Parts: sequence; structure tokens; C-alpha cells
Amino acid sequence: MLLGLKTWYEKLVLGHPKTVLALVALLTIAAAAGLPRFKLDASADSLTLETDDSLDFFREISERYNSGDFLVVTYRYKNGDLFSDESLATMRRLQDELAMVGGVTGVQSVLNVPLLYSPKLSISDVAEGIRTLSAPGVDRDLVRQEFLASPIYKDLILSPDGETTAMMLNLELDKAGLDLVRERDALRRQRNEQGLNAEETRRLEAVSAEYLKHRTAQEDAARDRVQEVRQILSHYDDNAELFLGGLTMITSDMIAFIQSDLMVFGAGILVFIVVTLLLIFRQARWVLLPLVTCVTTAVMMLGLLSWLDWRLTVISANFVALLLIITLAITIHLAVRYREYFAEHPEWDRFQLASATVTFMAKPCLYTGLTTMVAFISLVVSGIRPVIDFGWMMTMGVILALLLSFLIIPASLMLLRKRDAGQGEDNSHAFTQIFSRFAENHKGVVLGVAVVAAIISAVGITRLKVENRFIDYFDDSTEIYQGMLVIDQRLGGTINLDVVLNKPEQSAPAFDGEGEGEEDPFGAEFGGEEIVGEEYGSEGAGDGEEIAESAEEDAFAAEDPFAAEDPFAADDPFAGGSDSQSPDAYWFTVAGLNQIEKLHDFLEAQPEIGKVQSLATLYKVAQDLNDGGLNDFELAIARQSLPEEINQVLVHPYWSPENQQARITMRVKETDPNLRRDELIQRIYAFAESDLGIASADVRQTGMLVLYNNMLQSLFKSQILTLGAVFAGILLMFLVLFRSLWLAVIALVPNMLAACVVLGGMGLANIPLDMMTITIAAITVGIGVDHAIHYLYRFREEFAKDGDYVATMHRSHATIGRAMFYTAITIIAGFSILALSKFVPSIYFGLLTALAMTAALLGSLTLLPLLLVLIKPLPKPAEDTLPGKPVAAVEACPS
Repeated sequence: MLLGLKTWYEKLVLGHPKTVLALVALLTIAAAAGLPRFKLDASADSLTLETDDSLDFFREISERYNSGDFLVVTYRYKNGDLFSDESLATMRRLQDELAMVGGVTGVQSVLNVPLLYSPKLSISDVAEGIRTLSAPGVDRDLVRQEFLASPIYKDLILSPDGETTAMMLNLELDKAGLDLVRERDALRRQRNEQGLNAEETRRLEAVSAEYLKHRTAQEDAARDRVQEVRQILSHYDDNAELFLGGLTMITSDMIAFIQSDLMVFGAGILVFIVVTLLLIFRQARWVLLPLVTCVTTAVMMLGLLSWLDWRLTVISANFVALLLIITLAITIHLAVRYREYFAEHPEWDRFQLASATVTFMAKPCLYTGLTTMVAFISLVVSGIRPVIDFGWMMTMGVILALLLSFLIIPASLMLLRKRDAGQGEDNSHAFTQIFSRFAENHKGVVLGVAVVAAIISAVGITRLKVENRFIDYFDDSTEIYQGMLVIDQRLGGTINLDVVLNKPEQSAPAFDGEGEGEEDPFGAEFGGEEIVGEEYGSEGAGDGEEIAESAEEDAFAAEDPFAAEDPFAADDPFAGGSDSQSPDAYWFTVAGLNQIEKLHDFLEAQPEIGKVQSLATLYKVAQDLNDGGLNDFELAIARQSLPEEINQVLVHPYWSPENQQARITMRVKETDPNLRRDELIQRIYAFAESDLGIASADVRQTGMLVLYNNMLQSLFKSQILTLGAVFAGILLMFLVLFRSLWLAVIALVPNMLAACVVLGGMGLANIPLDMMTITIAAITVGIGVDHAIHYLYRFREEFAKDGDYVATMHRSHATIGRAMFYTAITIIAGFSILALSKFVPSIYFGLLTALAMTAALLGSLTLLPLLLVLIKPLPKPAEDTLPGKPVAAVEACPS
């Protein structure tokens, strides 16, 4: 079979090189035609698990409370007091301009939020109307004090020093997008759990395409909106210090980061390729051929992704750099082997040289490609969509790199005349043999260092963590970092977290021991009679007469022609029904509000949490304005008499009577060095369930913090599954390739150690796992084993010459060792270029992968050959293969 493939390859590729190159050129042009369709993606999906049920709940809550996205503009007046006439006039002009931006439904600022303490109002005053800072005659000193100290605005709209304020640009909720994505996700879950019929499958495809198209349009509009806002802000730079924040801005800037990284990485890698090839080969053809192969591979792959509408994210932005590096490594191996044959057999013609090179390198390159693909395919188990896509993209890229390398270079060599001028003497084998001599003469040192490295790495791995600060993902020179820092430290936090409370099953008014008159509106406050107990049978449940009487009274009430004259009859939660309160009003009773208030106060006391808002905010204000406690009846009256401006700020975002649900919103401080997301989430659940007695089924947390934490918590499991899949897959392929368990284990050990070194180093250096660093260990093993495969493959060929392990080691270092050194240095330096990114995880990814590849190279040049020498896993060569057999025959016909 192999002989047939070789014959087929020689006939079609080496026999028709012009046709092959012409077809490759045409395919490249066709792929390049799709590049204008190429798109980038930095949506919030990049921070979430694809199968996370919390994601659907998050979208449901966002839609229910109409809590769309928003932009935040921080404003500090440079030329005096923030509340001066000039400052407020500037702020007003800015607010008016921002309100005109497309997609902005309103702008909240110190200028238009309702004032309740400037001066302090009574509840009846609030019902008559509200005042704002823009109203004439307002005492600005009182307003400043209200913004600094009132339960509503403290830590929300004005910094503690009174110099920085925030404008919130509320954006239109994308209900159409929410409906599409929720339908798509429901169909995906059904597909994964139960399967889909033909109609449902077609609907999934249609809704997925429709959502992708819709999201593209929304993202384009969002980027245009951010640019428009920035243009407006730039006009005020002389008068104010302004920062822009919000998820939409972060998304927009991350798109810019991806574009920048693609340009920087691509240009940097290409320059590096040219310099590297000139230093290694010092011949124009060996610069141009690998360079053309690398560029063709990248263009063809990017074009394919464009035609498939498969988008790059921040995670897969490294895809181009990785693909160029992997392709270059393959071409270097081909070039080195071709030049070796040329030096050994100068009489061979172009066909013989190309054929021998392809024949010898086909199997090791195929297996190195397969092991690399196994590493990338293993990322699919992560459950994080950008990581999954990155794994599939790289798998396809490696396949394409192998095909093009074995098409472009051999076909080109068939067209180029043999040329040895300028090739020069390559003395790099002298350097690589330093490692073989060290392994021979210092066996104890090599083994000792490996054992110590393994122990230290194990200790470091136990210290690995997934907690990290999102703000640390960005360089401190970026507006994302600076804006998040201002909002986080001066204006109550950045990342949102919600606690959603459902109405408990037993929701009758509860007494807290502080007096019946305070809790029961029909108790001591109205003569002390327990109407609740008498009417609803709390002392004699199941009494048929009482129920009948109640039913008759209700029927009479429904027919009462004067009932409509009561201004509160239509809305009074206590005017009839079968409960002491309206079924939808539990959270607007004293019992419900007391529970919310206790949880609200607990949340405010947590050091990681900034601003907290809920119905308890209104409750505190109402009690203060009423100069005392409120009972349920007064609450019901107050609820109906609140002006719409107050409802919009203090009621609607935190209460859904239709769903019998209350919501507490808060913002968490990303800059808190002690932030532990999962621990905070569990602490809140524990307090709600243990201290407040809320059933676990009635409390749930949501928000970007929860979604991001779910993704982080999955990383440990994903890391174990990923590495397990990589090691199992590679071990299996080693067994197939070498047909020896010892050789398979020996090949795997140095690379397992390299992966452990990088993971242990991360733990010791306190570098957390994130969406990008999770891929390092798998990539290290997948690419690192390439060295082991090439070395072992060549070692077997050299061992067949004399059966001497030590001599074989030195010869292998002098031949394949050079190619390993070249490719490893290429990979190490190539990954180091990622340090130029503005996205900190990309920097960590590049530098840590470079460290891991350094460890893998050292292991392959020292520990791997030493294990071969000590264990002696190869069978002794037959006598007829020893020096009497021509070397060329052995090399040209690998086993």
C-alpha cells in the first residue's frame, strides 16, 4: 500500500510539478477572494460555557427586567467644582449629545435623577412630583450630600471625593436577538439530549444562520455607536477628564485588539521567518520556498474560514501565528533532509532527491501532524466555544500545512535546477552534539534535574488556581483598563451580579417578634382584631361555613356598585382574594421587604461588593421619609402613588409582580485583590438559605460574574480531560508507529515533563488558568512530541547501522538534532512574538508556551536519548544490516 502511494505521489506530484503548483495557486486565489468576508467576534459568548444553563437564565432575566446593555461615561471637571455652573452646563451639553446617539434609549446622570433629600421630602410630597438637579432653586450642597450619602445614590453616581460622576447610557434591549439565541440554544440542548427530527434540524440551521446574521449587524452597529460616543467625548477633552466603559466598549476594543494582534503577529512572524531561514540556510531558495508555503497555508486557511463564516475570537487570534510556526517547522525538516541527501549524493538528479526526501519524511511528518492534531482536537472537551473553535481551526490548519508542504516544496524543487553554490558548510551539528556528550558524560545530572523538575512541578500544580481579575487581561495603558479602574474604585464596581428571589410557597405575612402592629395591617393598627386568622381560617382551617361565607362576601363585593369609588380598590392587594395579600405582591409586603433588606445589608457588608440595589433601597428611603416603619397597607398605598420617575429607578428593575419575583442587583469590584468569585457566590447562597431560611429552589444568582465563574470553574476539569485525551491519543499513535511500549513511554516522558514544568511554573508564579493558558499544556505535548517522533525515527535508522546506542545518539544529534534545534528555536521565538499583544492572556500564552517548548527541546536532546541508552529498547540489528549494507539503501527505505 505504501509503495502504491509512493508511486502515485511520484507520478502526479513529481511528474507534473507545474500542474500541481498551478492548482495550488488557483485554490489560493479562490480562498483569497473570500477574505473580504472575513469577520472577527468578541461577543460575550467568548466568556461563557456553551452548554451553561445559567446563560439561558441570564438572558431570561435580562429580558424580563428590560436590563439591556449600557455604556458608562465617567466625567471629572478639570477647571473647578463639579457642581459649578460651568461644569453643569458642560455636562448638560454632553448629555444632550449622547442622548442623540443611535441605539441610546436614555442617559441617566446627576442632572436628571430624582432628588428626595434636597431637601428631604415626605411620602405625600413624592407623590406630588419630583425634582432634579436641573430644576431651578435647588440647593447644590444638599444635592451633593444626597448623592454621597442617600441609600439610592451612594457609591453609584458620585465618587466619594465628589469630583467624578458617571453618566449611564442605556441601550435598547435586543429582544429579537434574545429570542433567536434562546430558540437556538433550546434546539441545541434538545439535539444533545434527545435528538432532532428533520424539521427541527432544518429549523436549528435556519435560526443559527439568522442569529449569526443578526448578531453581526448588531455588533457593527455597536462598534459604530462606540466610535460615535468617543468622537463626542473627544470634543470635551479640554474641559473634562472622560473615560468610556461598559461591555459594548470592551467588545469593540477587543475586536481592535484581535485586528492588531493579527497584523502584528503576522508581520512579526513573517519577518522572523525570513531572518531565521537566512541564518539557517543562507540560500534564497530556502528562504522563498518555506515562506511561500507558510503564506499560502495562512491565506488558504483564512479564506476557507471566511467562506464558512467561521470567525476568529481573541482566543483564536493566535491561530495565524501558530499556523505559520507549525508550517515553518515542517518545511525546515524537509529542507534539512533534502540538503543532507544533496550533500551525501551530489550525483542524484532532482527527481531522486525530491523522492528520497518525501519518502523518508512522509511517515514522521504524518505522525507529528497527527499528534499535533490530537492535541488541538482535545480542546473540544473544554465546553468553551472560542476554545472549541480554536481546536478545530488548528486541526484543519495542520492538515492543510502538511498537504501544502508536501506539494509546494517538492514540486518547486522539481522545477529549480540543482544548485550548491552558496550553500556553505553547516557546523550547527557541533552545537547539538554538546547535548549528546552531556547526556553521555553526566547521566546523574540529567536524571537528577528531571526528577527535581518533576517534584517542583508537582508542587506548583497543586497551587494552580482559576481565579483571576478580568481587568488584568488588559494592559494598563488601554482605555478598557483605565475606565474599569475608575468605575471600580470610585463608582461602585464593574462586573454585575444579580440575586433573583422567587415567592416562597408559604408567603403569608410573617411576624418578626417586633409587634403585631408593625407587621399586620389588620392587627393592632386597626383595633387589634386578627381579621386574617378569622377570615382565612388560620385557627380552623377547613371550616366549610367560613369558606362559604367568604365566597358569599366576595360575590357581594364583586357586585357592589360603590366599590369602584374607592381609589385603591382596583389595585389594593388586600381587597379580597383568597390570601392576605395579592399573589403578585409578596415582595412588596413588610415580610418580603424585610427578607430582601437583610440580604441587601449582608451583600453591602461584603468587601468585594460595591453598589447594591433592590426594593430594599426604596424601603429604606420610604421608612426614612415616613419618619418610621410602614405597614403592608401603607406600602400598598405608597406603591400605587409613586410617580413613574421613581418607579423606573426604584421599582421596575427589581420587582416582577407578574412572575412573583424580586431581584437584587450589585456590582462586584474587579480590582479587589481578594476577589474569589466562586467563594463569593457560595457565601451568598449559604446566607440566603441558612440565615434567611429561603429555600434553595427560590434563590438563584445570575449575571456576567456567574457566567464567567462557571467558565473558570470548568477549566480544571477541562485541563484534566484535555491532557488525558492528549496523552492517551499520543500514546496510542506511538504504539502504532514504533510497535513498542517502551519506545512509546520513552517518547512521552520528556513531553509530559515539559507540560508539568509549565503548569507547575504557572502555579508557583501565581499565574491563573484562563481561556488561553488552558491550551498551553495540550499544545506543548502536541508540538513537543514532534521532536521525539523525528528523533526516535532517525535513531532507529542510525541504530540499524552498527547497533551502538552511544554512537547512534551522537549521529542522531548531528543530523536530526539540527532540524529539531532549528524548528524548536523557530517555535520558541515565534511564540515569544505574542508578547507584543495588548491582551495579557496572549502574552502569557506566548511566553509560557515558549518556556514549555524550551523544556521540551532540552528534554528531547538530553533526557530522551539518555533513556534510550539506559533502557536499550531497540532489538539488535541483523548481521546483514551492519556496515556491509550501503547506507543509502538503509536511508532510502525506512522501516
